[in-house]
Amino acid sequence: MIDKLIQGIKKTGAPIVVGLDPMMKYVPEHIKAKAFKAQGETLEGAAEAILEYNKGLVDAIYDLVPAVKPQIAMYEQFGIPGLIAFKKTVDYCKEKGLVVIGDIKRGDIGSTSEAYAVGHIGKVAIGANKIAAFDEDIVTVNPYLGSDGVQPFVKVCTEEDKGIFVLVKTSNPSSGELQDLECDGKHIYEIMGEMVNKWNAPTIKDGAKYGEVGAVVGATYPEQGKVLRKIMANSYILVPGYGAQGGKGADLVHFFDEDGLGAIVNSSRGIIAAYTQEKYASYGDEGFADAARAAVLDMKKDISDALEARG
Repeated sequence: MIDKLIQGIKKTGAPIVVGLDPMMKYVPEHIKAKAFKAQGETLEGAAEAILEYNKGLVDAIYDLVPAVKPQIAMYEQFGIPGLIAFKKTVDYCKEKGLVVIGDIKRGDIGSTSEAYAVGHIGKVAIGANKIAAFDEDIVTVNPYLGSDGVQPFVKVCTEEDKGIFVLVKTSNPSSGELQDLECDGKHIYEIMGEMVNKWNAPTIKDGAKYGEVGAVVGATYPEQGKVLRKIMANSYILVPGYGAQGGKGADLVHFFDEDGLGAIVNSSRGIIAAYTQEKYASYGDEGFADAARAAVLDMKKDISDALEARG
């Protein structure tokens, strides 16, 4: 699956993933009004609104980027209707040819992780049938329960040609409370990077540079990113924290390899809620999708200019 992601990045020239994190406050009023008229101010109405919002966004940007990243919590808050909207969003994006990264951040004891892996990137056995449930292409994984929480995902990756991004150095301000601690002369995030290498090695196909086990490293920590790029030379890096969290193109250059590959940068509300920003305010609520497209193009240029300046 990493190969497919790389192909998409090369085709679009945009190492960008759009985070589909549809908080209700981001959904334009005309979309909410239509959904609430049909379904009422209910969980079903909210789910219908976020699905239509997502479709509008995807229609506007699917030719510009290789991937999207729906954050499952934004859907789970609406209960079962929200999860149905999540699944419909995954399917719609895949119909458009996008790689879907399910931002689920799962990780538990072995048997539970196995169920998570099967449910999201594998196939569940039902009698004589094996059926994909959510069927994302790649998912995010929390490794802090240890190897037995990650190995079930690695197993499914090899069986189903799927991928994972393991949390290594996250973009949130308090990540250092744990991830920056030192143990035997190394930071925890460095040790985690070495563990990613171990999990990734068996998934690297003959002749390929990158395996199916990637890493999450926040754009808000460029110096740590520089260190981790060297440690995890054969892992793709998912980089959250661009835009609304403060990351910018100049912060990202060390996440990429010498070929301008090796990383994919996420922006969520900076794109999907672009119409609420002063820069894109002229598009208005009705033009939310066009504003998102403009924001993607601006982000693409920012990253491209930074990589060009790097030389």
